Amino acid sequence: MAKMFNPPHPGTILREDVLPALQLSVTEAASQLGVSRVMLSRVLHERASVTPEMALRIEAWLGVDRGGRADLWLALQSDYDLWQARKHAPKKVKPAPMPEPVDAAA
Repeated sequence: MAKMFNPPHPGTILREDVLPALQLSVTEAASQLGVSRVMLSRVLHERASVTPEMALRIEAWLGVDRGGRADLWLALQSDYDLWQARKHAPKKVKPAPMPEPVDAAA
């Protein structure tokens, strides 16, 4: 499986692709999503994650046929989070010892 290089934060996708396509301001989108403008702005500017609750809101807002599936938005967030974590992963993790194989004939 190919590794993605620096996956985008899902807020970037919302900010750069979704809101312009729908011709919506942050305030209008926040109102339609039922969240505060501040909360949506935090997601759009990568200061907050897309939570399961937010993913469900996006799903209800966009619809599953228009790219709004909650699991998709959570997967995007997970990909982003894992990439960020790998950049800062501890380098000195000692591997767990492997137990000796048990001889079935004994």
